[in-house]
Amino acid sequence: MSARQAESRITVAHPRETSTLSGHREAEAALLNAYRSERFPHAWLIGGARGIGKATLAYRMARFVLTHRNPLAARVQGASTLWVEPSDAVARQVAAGSHGSLLTLERSLNDRGVLRTVITVDETRETISFFGSTAAVDGWRVCIVDTVEELNSNAANALLKVLEEPPRQSLFLLISNAPARVLPTILSRCRKLMLRPLAIPDVIAAAATSAGISTEDPALGEAAEASEGSVSRALTLLGGDAIKLHQQTAALLSTLPRVDPRELHALGDAISGSDRVALTAFIDSIDRWISQRLRADGANANANLPRLARLAEVWEKITSAARDTESYNLERKPLVFSVFGLLAEAMQ
Repeated sequence: MSARQAESRITVAHPRETSTLSGHREAEAALLNAYRSERFPHAWLIGGARGIGKATLAYRMARFVLTHRNPLAARVQGASTLWVEPSDAVARQVAAGSHGSLLTLERSLNDRGVLRTVITVDETRETISFFGSTAAVDGWRVCIVDTVEELNSNAANALLKVLEEPPRQSLFLLISNAPARVLPTILSRCRKLMLRPLAIPDVIAAAATSAGISTEDPALGEAAEASEGSVSRALTLLGGDAIKLHQQTAALLSTLPRVDPRELHALGDAISGSDRVALTAFIDSIDRWISQRLRADGANANANLPRLARLAEVWEKITSAARDTESYNLERKPLVFSVFGLLAEAMQ
């Protein structure tokens, strides 16, 4: 199957179902070494760009801890990776989302069947009963938050209360695409594990596995080159149309704070319709541009700090608007005009 043929047929496994890890060997070793030491942090913040394998690593760690509950056991002390055989009973339960000692906090569907834009406080309070009750199996209990910046303010405070007084043999794995947006009080209670973008060969290998295509496919190589180390971005860009849309968006971003209304109309037409790939490629391009701008300007001693603050605030608004557009299937052209209007104003 070619990449172009696979584009509309890609089915990506959930990280809890993914047994392989591409790259991040140093981060995996850090988790393993900490687990078998006498000072294992109860909370970790696994941060980095979207789609580089943070959740995959978190579930890999959860499987290992729930399979090998004694960190001093010979098998743990002699392990070189966090690998657990997919056929293992714990691995099957984690993949099915049915393990009694693993709780995952992530955005869920509301009563109307629409994906919520945040993780709610009621869902987060499940951690209290989860850690306060008798586990299905004695030993470790693991909570994965995917992602921590999607907690609303009340939910973040509820999680903080549990982090402040962690139960015995509890492990929190907090995933973050934007650690700078996480509450400082939560950050201070976590050991930070920052993941770097993947090398292009790792992106190609992981994306080929997810898409069921050959690693030699030219379109896959092109998508991996443009992915900046993100497997999910490579999968989004897989196929010529998505890459062209990414290039079209990047060209408009390069003209800010000036924008050509005709080009905005053309971009709005390009992402209109029911194709989620087009909307995802557009939002991903915007997200990447803002992130790069904040990092570059933030490292500059002569940076325009008020403009940086405006851009960070606009990022929040754009993220919320994009979620609403996707969740409620809203018209997309108004989103394009709104996004570029906000960015143009912030860049003045």
